[in-house]
Amino acid sequence: MKRTNDGGARRIVVISTGGTIASRWQGTGYAADASGNDVLATAPLPEGVTVEVVDLFNVNSSRMTAAHQLALLRTVHETFADPGVDGIVITHGTDTLEETAFLLDLHHSDSRPVVLTGAQRPFGTGDGDGPGNLYDALQVASTVSDLGVLVVFDGRVHAARGTVKTQTLAADAFSDPSAERLGRVGFSRVDIERQPERPTPLPLPAAAYKAAPGDTGPGAFPLPRVAVVTHHSDGDPFLLNAAVAAGARGIVLVATGAGNATPEIAAAVADAVAQGVLVAVTTRVPAGPLAEIYTGGGAVDLVAAGALLTGTLRAAQARIAVLATLLAEGGSGDPARSTALLRRLLDGPVRAEPALATGGSRSASAVAARA
Repeated sequence: MKRTNDGGARRIVVISTGGTIASRWQGTGYAADASGNDVLATAPLPEGVTVEVVDLFNVNSSRMTAAHQLALLRTVHETFADPGVDGIVITHGTDTLEETAFLLDLHHSDSRPVVLTGAQRPFGTGDGDGPGNLYDALQVASTVSDLGVLVVFDGRVHAARGTVKTQTLAADAFSDPSAERLGRVGFSRVDIERQPERPTPLPLPAAAYKAAPGDTGPGAFPLPRVAVVTHHSDGDPFLLNAAVAAGARGIVLVATGAGNATPEIAAAVADAVAQGVLVAVTTRVPAGPLAEIYTGGGAVDLVAAGALLTGTLRAAQARIAVLATLLAEGGSGDPARSTALLRRLLDGPVRAEPALATGGSRSASAVAARA
Protein backbone atom coordinates (compact mmCIF):
# COMPACT_ATOMS: atom_id res chain seq x y z
CA MET A 1 0.00 0.00 0.00
CA LYS A 2 1.21 3.49 -0.77
CA ARG A 3 -0.30 6.79 0.21
CA THR A 4 0.90 9.79 -1.72
CA ASN A 5 1.08 13.40 -0.58
CA ASP A 6 2.42 16.50 -2.32
CA GLY A 7 6.00 16.64 -3.64
CA GLY A 8 8.80 16.65 -1.10
CA ALA A 9 7.07 14.16 1.17
CA ARG A 10 9.11 11.95 3.45
CA ARG A 11 8.98 8.33 2.29
CA ILE A 12 8.58 5.88 5.18
CA VAL A 13 8.41 2.09 4.92
CA VAL A 14 6.28 0.33 7.55
CA ILE A 15 7.35 -3.26 8.22
CA SER A 16 4.54 -5.20 9.88
CA THR A 17 5.44 -8.13 12.16
CA GLY A 18 2.26 -8.71 14.20
CA GLY A 19 1.75 -8.20 17.93
CA THR A 20 -1.15 -6.64 19.82
CA ILE A 21 -1.34 -3.75 17.36
CA ALA A 22 -2.39 -6.37 14.76
CA SER A 23 -4.35 -8.68 17.08
CA ARG A 24 -8.06 -9.44 16.76
CA TRP A 25 -10.45 -11.51 18.85
CA GLN A 26 -10.25 -15.23 18.02
CA GLY A 27 -13.10 -16.48 20.22
CA THR A 28 -11.00 -17.37 23.26
CA GLY A 29 -8.37 -14.64 23.15
CA TYR A 30 -6.51 -12.25 20.89
CA ALA A 31 -3.93 -13.21 18.27
CA ALA A 32 -2.10 -11.31 15.55
CA ASP A 33 -3.83 -11.62 12.19
CA ALA A 34 -4.41 -8.09 10.83
CA SER A 35 -2.28 -7.08 7.85
CA GLY A 36 0.01 -4.10 7.83
CA ASN A 37 -2.40 -2.33 5.49
CA ASP A 38 -5.23 -2.93 7.96
CA VAL A 39 -3.15 -1.54 10.81
CA LEU A 40 -2.04 1.47 8.79
CA ALA A 41 -5.64 2.24 7.82
CA THR A 42 -6.46 2.92 11.49
CA ALA A 43 -3.94 5.76 11.82
CA PRO A 44 -3.86 9.20 10.19
CA LEU A 45 -0.67 10.07 8.35
CA PRO A 46 1.47 13.00 9.50
CA GLU A 47 1.55 15.85 7.03
CA GLY A 48 4.16 15.40 4.31
CA VAL A 49 4.61 11.65 4.77
CA THR A 50 4.04 8.82 2.28
CA VAL A 51 3.95 5.23 3.46
CA GLU A 52 4.66 1.84 1.91
CA VAL A 53 3.87 -1.38 3.79
CA VAL A 54 5.86 -4.61 3.95
CA ASP A 55 4.06 -7.56 5.57
CA LEU A 56 7.06 -9.55 6.77
CA PHE A 57 5.31 -11.92 9.20
CA ASN A 58 2.41 -11.84 11.63
CA VAL A 59 3.02 -13.39 15.07
CA ASN A 60 2.37 -12.67 18.71
CA SER A 61 5.74 -11.43 19.90
CA SER A 62 5.98 -14.05 22.64
CA ARG A 63 6.54 -16.43 19.69
CA MET A 64 9.37 -14.33 18.27
CA THR A 65 12.48 -16.31 17.34
CA ALA A 66 16.00 -15.33 16.36
CA ALA A 67 15.12 -16.46 12.82
CA HIS A 68 12.31 -13.89 12.76
CA GLN A 69 14.61 -11.20 14.13
CA LEU A 70 17.39 -11.93 11.67
CA ALA A 71 14.94 -11.91 8.77
CA LEU A 72 13.76 -8.51 9.99
CA LEU A 73 17.35 -7.30 10.31
CA ARG A 74 18.05 -8.28 6.72
CA THR A 75 14.82 -6.64 5.54
CA VAL A 76 15.79 -3.37 7.23
CA HIS A 77 19.16 -3.39 5.49
CA GLU A 78 17.60 -4.26 2.14
CA THR A 79 15.03 -1.50 2.53
CA PHE A 80 17.73 1.09 3.19
CA ALA A 81 19.53 0.00 0.02
CA ASP A 82 16.97 2.28 -1.64
CA PRO A 83 18.29 5.84 -1.16
CA GLY A 84 14.77 7.19 -1.63
CA VAL A 85 13.61 5.71 1.68
CA ASP A 86 13.75 8.28 4.49
CA GLY A 87 12.99 6.02 7.43
CA ILE A 88 11.49 2.75 8.66
CA VAL A 89 8.72 2.07 11.17
CA ILE A 90 8.32 -1.46 12.51
CA THR A 91 5.06 -2.53 14.13
CA HIS A 92 5.88 -5.20 16.70
CA GLY A 93 4.45 -6.95 19.71
CA THR A 94 5.50 -5.54 23.06
CA ASP A 95 6.60 -8.77 24.77
CA THR A 96 9.93 -9.06 22.94
CA LEU A 97 10.16 -5.63 21.31
CA GLU A 98 13.13 -4.69 23.53
CA GLU A 99 15.14 -7.65 22.19
CA THR A 100 14.39 -6.98 18.53
CA ALA A 101 15.09 -3.26 18.90
CA PHE A 102 18.47 -3.90 20.52
CA LEU A 103 19.52 -6.48 17.92
CA LEU A 104 18.66 -4.02 15.14
CA ASP A 105 20.49 -1.22 16.92
CA LEU A 106 23.68 -3.26 17.35
CA HIS A 107 23.80 -3.62 13.55
CA HIS A 108 22.40 -0.24 12.49
CA SER A 109 24.97 1.95 10.74
CA ASP A 110 22.64 4.14 8.65
CA SER A 111 21.83 7.72 9.66
CA ARG A 112 18.18 7.13 8.73
CA PRO A 113 15.94 6.13 11.63
CA VAL A 114 14.37 2.80 12.48
CA VAL A 115 11.43 3.22 14.85
CA LEU A 116 9.64 0.37 16.62
CA THR A 117 6.16 0.76 18.02
CA GLY A 118 3.14 -1.34 18.93
CA ALA A 119 0.11 -1.31 21.19
CA GLN A 120 -1.09 -2.44 24.58
CA ARG A 121 -4.72 -2.69 23.45
CA PRO A 122 -5.78 -4.85 20.51
CA PHE A 123 -6.56 -3.84 16.96
CA GLY A 124 -9.96 -2.28 16.38
CA THR A 125 -10.86 -1.56 20.01
CA GLY A 126 -12.53 1.75 20.67
CA ASP A 127 -9.83 2.89 23.10
CA GLY A 128 -6.94 1.34 21.19
CA ASP A 129 -3.54 3.00 21.52
CA GLY A 130 -2.14 1.51 18.31
CA PRO A 131 -3.27 4.30 15.93
CA GLY A 132 -1.75 7.03 18.10
CA ASN A 133 1.49 5.15 18.58
CA LEU A 134 1.77 4.48 14.85
CA TYR A 135 1.13 8.13 14.03
CA ASP A 136 3.83 9.19 16.51
CA ALA A 137 6.27 6.63 15.13
CA LEU A 138 5.72 7.91 11.59
CA GLN A 139 6.24 11.46 12.84
CA VAL A 140 9.53 10.52 14.47
CA ALA A 141 10.74 8.44 11.52
CA SER A 142 10.12 11.37 9.17
CA THR A 143 11.85 13.87 11.43
CA VAL A 144 15.04 12.65 13.13
CA SER A 145 18.37 11.22 12.00
CA ASP A 146 21.57 9.83 13.52
CA LEU A 147 19.81 8.44 16.58
CA GLY A 148 20.05 4.73 15.83
CA VAL A 149 17.07 2.49 16.49
CA LEU A 150 14.27 3.99 18.56
CA VAL A 151 11.20 2.87 20.48
CA VAL A 152 8.21 5.23 20.32
CA PHE A 153 5.36 4.54 22.68
CA ASP A 154 2.74 6.64 24.47
CA GLY A 155 4.23 9.93 23.34
CA ARG A 156 7.76 9.06 24.45
CA VAL A 157 10.89 8.44 22.40
CA HIS A 158 13.37 5.91 23.79
CA ALA A 159 16.78 4.70 22.64
CA ALA A 160 16.82 0.98 21.90
CA ARG A 161 19.66 0.27 24.31
CA GLY A 162 18.44 -0.12 27.87
CA THR A 163 14.76 0.30 27.06
CA VAL A 164 12.59 -2.52 28.41
CA LYS A 165 8.93 -3.22 28.94
CA THR A 166 8.13 -1.98 32.45
CA GLN A 167 4.33 -2.20 32.45
CA THR A 168 2.36 -5.33 31.60
CA LEU A 169 -0.86 -3.55 30.61
CA ALA A 170 -0.53 0.23 31.02
CA ALA A 171 -0.24 2.43 27.93
CA ASP A 172 3.16 3.79 29.06
CA ALA A 173 4.71 0.39 28.53
CA PHE A 174 8.41 1.16 27.99
CA SER A 175 11.22 2.97 29.74
CA ASP A 176 14.90 2.69 30.56
CA PRO A 177 14.95 2.22 34.36
CA SER A 178 18.55 3.48 34.49
CA ALA A 179 18.29 6.51 32.17
CA GLU A 180 15.98 9.29 31.08
CA ARG A 181 13.83 9.06 27.99
CA LEU A 182 15.38 10.22 24.74
CA GLY A 183 12.58 12.63 23.86
CA ARG A 184 8.88 13.09 23.38
CA VAL A 185 6.42 13.48 20.54
CA GLY A 186 3.05 15.17 20.36
CA PHE A 187 1.10 18.09 18.88
CA SER A 188 3.04 17.72 15.61
CA ARG A 189 6.37 18.18 17.39
CA VAL A 190 9.27 15.84 18.02
CA ASP A 191 11.55 17.01 20.83
CA ILE A 192 14.82 15.12 21.27
CA GLU A 193 16.37 15.87 24.64
CA ARG A 194 19.65 13.97 24.44
CA GLN A 195 21.87 12.19 21.94
CA PRO A 196 22.32 8.47 22.57
CA GLU A 197 25.81 7.02 22.43
CA ARG A 198 26.19 3.62 20.85
CA PRO A 199 28.99 1.14 20.22
CA THR A 200 30.36 0.95 16.69
CA PRO A 201 27.71 -1.00 14.74
CA LEU A 202 28.37 -4.60 13.80
CA PRO A 203 28.25 -5.75 10.17
CA LEU A 204 25.23 -7.77 9.14
CA PRO A 205 25.90 -11.38 10.24
CA ALA A 206 25.98 -14.12 7.66
CA ALA A 207 23.06 -15.81 9.44
CA ALA A 208 20.81 -12.89 8.47
CA TYR A 209 21.13 -13.90 4.82
CA LYS A 210 19.94 -17.43 5.63
CA ALA A 211 17.07 -16.66 8.00
CA ALA A 212 13.49 -16.71 6.76
CA PRO A 213 10.36 -15.82 8.72
CA GLY A 214 9.14 -19.41 8.43
CA ASP A 215 12.25 -20.83 10.14
CA THR A 216 10.53 -20.99 13.51
CA GLY A 217 10.39 -24.65 14.50
CA PRO A 218 12.92 -26.34 16.77
CA GLY A 219 16.03 -27.04 14.73
CA ALA A 220 14.60 -25.46 11.59
CA PHE A 221 17.21 -22.75 11.70
CA PRO A 222 20.11 -23.77 13.96
CA LEU A 223 21.65 -20.87 15.85
CA PRO A 224 23.94 -20.68 18.87
CA ARG A 225 22.08 -21.56 22.04
CA VAL A 226 22.15 -18.73 24.59
CA ALA A 227 20.51 -19.58 27.91
CA VAL A 228 19.27 -17.33 30.72
CA VAL A 229 19.65 -18.63 34.29
CA THR A 230 18.30 -16.76 37.32
CA HIS A 231 19.83 -16.87 40.79
CA HIS A 232 17.61 -16.81 43.89
CA SER A 233 17.56 -17.96 47.48
CA ASP A 234 18.64 -21.60 47.49
CA GLY A 235 20.00 -21.13 43.96
CA ASP A 236 22.56 -23.71 42.88
CA PRO A 237 24.56 -24.42 39.70
CA PHE A 238 22.16 -27.12 38.45
CA LEU A 239 20.45 -25.09 35.70
CA LEU A 240 23.68 -23.38 34.64
CA ASN A 241 25.41 -26.73 34.31
CA ALA A 242 22.39 -28.15 32.49
CA ALA A 243 22.57 -25.29 29.97
CA VAL A 244 26.22 -26.07 29.27
CA ALA A 245 25.43 -29.78 28.94
CA ALA A 246 22.65 -28.90 26.47
CA GLY A 247 25.18 -27.16 24.25
CA ALA A 248 24.79 -23.52 25.25
CA ARG A 249 27.55 -21.37 23.79
CA GLY A 250 26.45 -18.40 25.85
CA ILE A 251 24.82 -17.95 29.25
CA VAL A 252 23.30 -14.90 30.89
CA LEU A 253 23.33 -15.24 34.66
CA VAL A 254 20.64 -13.09 36.28
CA ALA A 255 22.26 -12.43 39.62
CA THR A 256 21.03 -10.67 42.74
CA GLY A 257 21.94 -7.15 43.82
CA ALA A 258 24.81 -5.56 41.92
CA GLY A 259 25.79 -8.93 40.43
CA ASN A 260 26.05 -11.52 43.20
CA ALA A 261 25.59 -15.28 43.44
CA THR A 262 27.35 -18.05 45.41
CA PRO A 263 30.80 -19.63 45.44
CA GLU A 264 29.31 -22.77 43.87
CA ILE A 265 27.85 -20.76 40.98
CA ALA A 266 31.12 -18.88 40.54
CA ALA A 267 32.90 -22.23 40.24
CA ALA A 268 30.35 -23.37 37.65
CA VAL A 269 30.92 -20.15 35.70
CA ALA A 270 34.66 -20.82 35.70
CA ASP A 271 34.05 -24.34 34.38
CA ALA A 272 31.75 -23.00 31.64
CA VAL A 273 34.24 -20.34 30.57
CA ALA A 274 36.99 -22.97 30.45
CA GLN A 275 34.81 -24.84 27.94
CA GLY A 276 34.56 -21.76 25.72
CA VAL A 277 31.12 -20.61 26.88
CA LEU A 278 30.53 -16.85 26.99
CA VAL A 279 29.03 -15.86 30.35
CA ALA A 280 27.47 -12.46 31.01
CA VAL A 281 26.15 -11.39 34.42
CA THR A 282 23.15 -9.11 34.83
CA THR A 283 20.82 -8.56 37.78
CA ARG A 284 17.19 -9.08 38.63
CA VAL A 285 17.10 -5.56 40.15
CA PRO A 286 15.26 -3.23 37.74
CA ALA A 287 17.67 -0.27 37.72
CA GLY A 288 21.31 0.59 38.28
CA PRO A 289 24.70 -0.75 37.17
CA LEU A 290 26.46 -3.92 38.20
CA ALA A 291 29.60 -3.55 40.30
CA GLU A 292 32.45 -5.64 41.68
CA ILE A 293 31.83 -5.18 45.41
CA TYR A 294 31.39 -8.57 47.07
CA THR A 295 33.37 -11.78 47.15
CA GLY A 296 31.92 -15.04 48.49
CA GLY A 297 30.34 -15.70 45.11
CA GLY A 298 29.68 -12.04 44.37
CA ALA A 299 30.59 -10.07 41.28
CA VAL A 300 34.27 -10.02 42.31
CA ASP A 301 34.39 -13.81 42.06
CA LEU A 302 32.16 -14.03 38.96
CA VAL A 303 34.45 -11.66 37.07
CA ALA A 304 37.51 -13.57 38.28
CA ALA A 305 35.84 -16.71 36.93
CA GLY A 306 35.69 -15.12 33.48
CA ALA A 307 32.18 -13.65 33.36
CA LEU A 308 31.49 -10.17 32.00
CA LEU A 309 29.22 -7.68 33.76
CA THR A 310 26.47 -6.14 31.62
CA GLY A 311 26.41 -2.58 32.99
CA THR A 312 22.77 -1.48 32.95
CA LEU A 313 21.62 -4.01 30.35
CA ARG A 314 19.10 -6.45 31.73
CA ALA A 315 18.62 -10.11 30.85
CA ALA A 316 16.78 -9.97 27.52
CA GLN A 317 19.12 -7.41 25.94
CA ALA A 318 22.20 -9.00 27.53
CA ARG A 319 21.20 -12.23 25.82
CA ILE A 320 20.94 -10.39 22.50
CA ALA A 321 24.47 -9.00 23.02
CA VAL A 322 25.80 -12.52 23.60
CA LEU A 323 23.92 -13.87 20.57
CA ALA A 324 25.16 -11.01 18.37
CA THR A 325 28.72 -11.76 19.49
CA LEU A 326 28.39 -15.42 18.62
CA LEU A 327 26.92 -14.56 15.21
CA ALA A 328 29.65 -12.05 14.42
CA GLU A 329 33.09 -12.83 13.07
CA GLY A 330 34.42 -12.34 16.58
CA GLY A 331 32.29 -15.27 17.72
CA SER A 332 33.70 -17.74 15.21
CA GLY A 333 35.72 -19.89 17.59
CA ASP A 334 38.39 -17.63 19.12
CA PRO A 335 37.40 -17.25 22.81
CA ALA A 336 39.63 -14.22 23.39
CA ARG A 337 38.25 -12.45 20.33
CA SER A 338 34.66 -13.30 21.29
CA THR A 339 35.18 -12.06 24.83
CA ALA A 340 36.69 -8.80 23.56
CA LEU A 341 33.75 -8.23 21.23
CA LEU A 342 31.17 -9.02 23.90
CA ARG A 343 32.93 -6.67 26.29
CA ARG A 344 32.70 -3.90 23.69
CA LEU A 345 28.98 -4.49 23.20
CA LEU A 346 28.30 -4.60 26.94
CA ASP A 347 30.57 -1.68 27.79
CA GLY A 348 29.22 0.35 24.87
CA PRO A 349 28.17 3.81 26.03
CA VAL A 350 24.94 3.74 27.98
CA ARG A 351 25.01 7.36 29.09
CA ALA A 352 24.31 10.21 26.73
CA GLU A 353 25.45 13.77 26.36
CA PRO A 354 22.72 16.39 26.74
CA ALA A 355 21.51 17.77 23.45
CA LEU A 356 21.43 21.53 22.96
CA ALA A 357 17.72 22.12 22.76
CA THR A 358 16.37 19.41 20.53
CA GLY A 359 17.99 16.49 18.79
CA GLY A 360 18.27 14.99 15.36
CA SER A 361 19.22 16.83 12.21
CA ARG A 362 15.51 17.25 11.48
CA SER A 363 14.30 17.73 15.03
CA ALA A 364 11.55 19.67 16.74
CA SER A 365 12.24 22.97 15.07
CA ALA A 366 11.76 21.41 11.65
CA VAL A 367 8.54 19.76 12.72
CA ALA A 368 7.24 22.89 14.37
CA ALA A 369 7.89 24.85 11.19
CA ARG A 370 5.49 22.51 9.35
CA ALA A 371 2.91 22.41 12.13
